[in-house]
Formats: sequence, C-alpha cells, structure tokens
Amino acid sequence: MTARNEISDGLTQATSGAPAIVRPSVRQHSIRVEICTPNIGAELSNVNLADASQDPDVIAEIRGLWLKHKVIFFRDQDITPQEQQAFAARFGELEAHPLAPSHPDADKLLILYRNLNPDKPSFVEKASKENLWHSDVTFKNAPPRGAVLRCEEGPEAGGDTMWSNMVLAYERLPVNIKERIDGLYARHSVESSFGAQLPLAERRALAERSPNADHPVVLTHPETGEKVLFVNSAFTTHFSNFFNVEYVRYGLDFMPEAYHLMNYLTLQASIPEYQVRLKWRKNTVAMWDNLLCQHYAVADYGKAPRRMLRATISGTALS
Repeated sequence: MTARNEISDGLTQATSGAPAIVRPSVRQHSIRVEICTPNIGAELSNVNLADASQDPDVIAEIRGLWLKHKVIFFRDQDITPQEQQAFAARFGELEAHPLAPSHPDADKLLILYRNLNPDKPSFVEKASKENLWHSDVTFKNAPPRGAVLRCEEGPEAGGDTMWSNMVLAYERLPVNIKERIDGLYARHSVESSFGAQLPLAERRALAERSPNADHPVVLTHPETGEKVLFVNSAFTTHFSNFFNVEYVRYGLDFMPEAYHLMNYLTLQASIPEYQVRLKWRKNTVAMWDNLLCQHYAVADYGKAPRRMLRATISGTALS
C-alpha cells in the first residue's frame, strides 16, 4: 500500500526553544499510521496487539483511528487466539456467530477456514463464500458493531478483502435520492440468505430463531454521529415502509420503483473510489466498523487453503 504518513511523535516543543518533551506513554507506544487511500483505510505499525490490550491509552488511540479510517490493518501480529480475543474485547462485548462454529480455545472467535482438505472438508470449514458486498449479520436487531479478523494462513496469491466507506456512499448520493430515502426502513433477513440453502422446514425454523429486522436506510452512527447508507446485498430484501401514492397508479407501479431504488443503493458499495483493498499475509489483522463500512472477500484463490479467525464486537439495537 502506498500512501502518506501520519506519525504520532508525541513531542511538545516549547516556544522558548527548549528541548522537546516526550510523554512517557507516547515514547512507549508511538503508533505509526500509514494512510491506505484518501477515503478509507490505514495501516498501523509499531504496535503489538497483545501488549496493547493491557494499555488503556493505546486502546483509546487505536479506537480513535478505527473510527476515523473505518478499517485499520496491523501486520506481523504473531499472537494467540486468546490474545486476539482479549484485544477485541477491549472495544466492547464479544459475541459468537449465531450459525457458525467457534474456536475451541477462544469461544468468541469465529472460525473461517477454507480448503484445508478439499476432498474431505471438516466441520469447521464453511461452504459459503463472502464474495458480495455486505455488513455482517444485519438481520439481527442489534447487528455487530465491528470485527477483528486475523489471518493464520493464506494463499500465495488471491484471497484479498475489500472494504467500502458507506458514510461517503451516503454523502455523495444525489440530493433527490437523499430526499427519497429519508425516513425509509429496510427489511434484513437471514431466511433469504443463510436460510436459502436449507429445506423449507429448516428455513422456517431458522426464521423463527432469528426473526427479520427493520433498520433505517440512512443510519446515524451511534458514536460518530455520521450518516451511513445501511443496506447491503447479502441481507437486505426490500423497503418495509415504501409506498408513495403519488407515483403508484396501479399495483404494478409499486415494484419497479422500489426494486430499482434498492438495487441502486446496494450498488453504491461497489464504487472503487469508496474502497480499500488488503492483500493478506500470515499474522495480518484487519479491524473494521461494521456500521461504517461494508466488505467483500474475493474468492479467487481456487483450492488454496485460507484460515482466518474473527472476533465480533457486539452492537446495540438500531431501531
């Protein structure tokens, strides 16, 4: 990744020309920040996440950078699953995935293993792919706030992940579209995503366990106050309060406008100017805000093994 640098040097220079004073906390934990793109993403170095989890000042600094850049990256983090979980827990309560297995030594880490044994997949290997733009688990009334994903093993080529800035996606919408979606809610469903692979009876049982959620199309972020375009192609099925009598002469007039508007909105994540792309290496960690951005896991690595562990930070109800 090529970019300019923001460096927290921790120096206070007196106007009298006296020597600079270095704050002890900064001297011990000076984090180097390399901007990935002008609109999203930064790589942080000179920090160990296992050590950072023990230092509230470092956690506060990382939190600020996380919110500012939407997704942040750390290289060469040779840490244990327990240490990854402990670091993620400093940013909020953690939750296990409702439908996928957890790590045996860290019960809040989701196992994302691919192609360990292509001829005989084990129970921890997922068959699904995440090569579509989405935010995680938005079918919940309280979707996850964020995630900390670490690469244990990756393919030599391919298997990148991309993130898209959904604050910018909303900000740059045409004014008439912003006016049209103001006050709209959208339905998010597990039944039409994970459930679509199941027989009817199992799909209905899944829907009972995880009922649909309605979220604002334009979400106000609970911490930054930013407005976010909050629909995605994985879980959002339709507008739940869309019916403008002025534009509907007959029933058949309703669906085209709703369909095309939703399709237009979900496609905003695919605009390259809103995105950053990460090439994984072993012990790379990505941390993103699940409300501020969407992500896309590129499935171009064939049968090469790819092992990832993800900690999921719980969120609060959105409506």
